[in-house]
Amino acid sequence: MTDELEKIEQQTSLQNREDEKPGPYIEFKHVFKAFGEKRVLEDVSFTVMPGETVCILGRSGVGKSVTLQNIMGFLKPDSGRIVVAHEDVTDYPDREMERIRKKVTMVFQNGALFDSLTVGENVAFPLRERKDLNEEQILQIVDGLLEMVGVKEMRDLLPSDLSTGMKRSVAIARALSAQPECVLYDEPTTMVDPLMAQLLGDLIKRLKIQLNLTSVVVTHDMRLAKKLANKVVFLHEAKVLFFGTYAEMEKCKEPIVQEFLQLDELQLLA
Repeated sequence: MTDELEKIEQQTSLQNREDEKPGPYIEFKHVFKAFGEKRVLEDVSFTVMPGETVCILGRSGVGKSVTLQNIMGFLKPDSGRIVVAHEDVTDYPDREMERIRKKVTMVFQNGALFDSLTVGENVAFPLRERKDLNEEQILQIVDGLLEMVGVKEMRDLLPSDLSTGMKRSVAIARALSAQPECVLYDEPTTMVDPLMAQLLGDLIKRLKIQLNLTSVVVTHDMRLAKKLANKVVFLHEAKVLFFGTYAEMEKCKEPIVQEFLQLDELQLLA
């Protein structure tokens, strides 16, 4: 690992520990969100403590990705309050949310990489925005981050040359280059093969431990949730049907939760 990467890793981990305050890092308080007549979130409440990984589970269309967009401020709740980075951001204008987004970054399902930039240039983009690093330092950090996520040899390729799983690895490296306190992942293992899904899950877990990151993972992948989650939010028909540990969810009496768990077991046996 390069000196510059070690420095950025130490600074990120130290900063995240120093910034830990009592109380939740993220909190939804009785959040409602609708699009026209369609209710997407209905009286949703849950917390994410500093350093925790919370997985949001549920079938397609239950509001999982909308929850992430509310955390980032891309969407605003119709009612209720949202705390992010220990601040009530519910009424923050976009200018204030830009400050929050320097602490909380998101890895989108499609990677959201710049198609015209190489892998290395994509990861370097947030570093160049900072204006406090010279080019040699930037390149050292980029190489270190790409090595950390296992795609260093692809530095000079374009995103179009990469598989879906590799694009997500690069997107994670780019998110980390901003030295965030919290990373949000939107379906990180969707549309990738089982081996890549396992590798991505291992990577997310390792980064959380190394950097002391707070994480929110939207997924339908029960194996990923079992591997990563300190807590699970299970959404069904716009409501929180369960919030607690994975072990507690396995004992949950809600028929929908048990059906979800049993279906996953059948998929594993297939």
